[in-house]
Amino acid sequence: MASYHFSVQIIGRKAGRSAVAAAAYRAGARLMDERRGEVQDFARRRGVAHTEVLLPEGVAPWLADRERLWNHVEAVEKRKDAQLAREINMALPHELSAEARLELVRSFVREQFTSQGMVADIALHDPVPESGHDPRNFHAHVMLTLRQAEVGGLRRVKTREWNSDALLTTWHAAWEVHQNRALERAGHRARVDHRSLEAQRASAEERGDMAAAVALERSPEIHIGPKARAARQTDQAPRSRPQTRPTARPKGGAWRSARNHERRQRTVNYEGIDRGSRTAWNAAIVDANRRRTYAQADKFERQAARLRQKEMRAQRALATAGSRLSRGGTGSSPVSDDVRRTMAQRHVKKARGLLAAIERILAELFRVRGLWVQRHRDLLRVQVRLPGLGRSRFRD
Repeated sequence: MASYHFSVQIIGRKAGRSAVAAAAYRAGARLMDERRGEVQDFARRRGVAHTEVLLPEGVAPWLADRERLWNHVEAVEKRKDAQLAREINMALPHELSAEARLELVRSFVREQFTSQGMVADIALHDPVPESGHDPRNFHAHVMLTLRQAEVGGLRRVKTREWNSDALLTTWHAAWEVHQNRALERAGHRARVDHRSLEAQRASAEERGDMAAAVALERSPEIHIGPKARAARQTDQAPRSRPQTRPTARPKGGAWRSARNHERRQRTVNYEGIDRGSRTAWNAAIVDANRRRTYAQADKFERQAARLRQKEMRAQRALATAGSRLSRGGTGSSPVSDDVRRTMAQRHVKKARGLLAAIERILAELFRVRGLWVQRHRDLLRVQVRLPGLGRSRFRD
């Protein structure tokens, strides 16, 4: 089943990051960071399927050189907290071939980014099963310049219009259209939807597709990011440690104007409030969704049983009315027998229609239940019980 993921982040110096290092890591390349005077070497990284730099028309050709491009970005930014690049992480349909996934990314990037003057550095990553990756986790990283490209390089002024929420919404919707078009072209029935589960469920209810609405009645999982994935390098899940943090306004006052404000601190006991890793959190969500589908299936099965009983009673009433009419209406008036026959036919038709709808919903629920069971088993495979803890912890 195809899944939708489209996240955007800013790579900036405020967090101590480097555009050259980020590009080298995503491309699995060895690049020289001229600003830091360091070599960023990730040439031995596995899972990098394809990399390239896409340029707008009529710009400086040397921008296609990844090392020169991002060193140029670092050079034109003077502030110590400067924003350097925008990165987009997109999940790719595992149903498509490698060539189809590459063409999908290229067409989307050209339509939405390079046509607006951005330089796009793309890197397609394939899952590495030896590292514990999900075999369906095909995804792409797209690093975009924040300045428009020209014949001489990048503009001196950033294009602030690219930071609008409306443009981000447009990108989300366009990525859905591109994926569904590629899936349809490849002959797959799977489709993706960029809207929230709540919006999808409301839309299904409006068009009368109750089977889809019931299947969408679940809690969303959370994304497992790079910090959580890094925890898998250890044999045990990381334990939270108590930390001491300065309070912003101790006792209602402003610590900046107080003497010895560094002494006014509070201790945060994370061991007391820690609820486990992100995989543990997802496992709990999946288990709750699985139990919810069980309860929904049981509810609809009980409704189906009651409807079958009503249908059987209506069938008996219809047969009785028919036999009376065939005997000439003995013992009752012809009008009342006709009314009973009409009402019985109406009840049979209504019961059969509701039964057909419930059977469609049950079929979808059983399919979804199977997916949740398999997903729950996959999450439980990485479960690790740590010594000294009274509950299970999971590796991310």
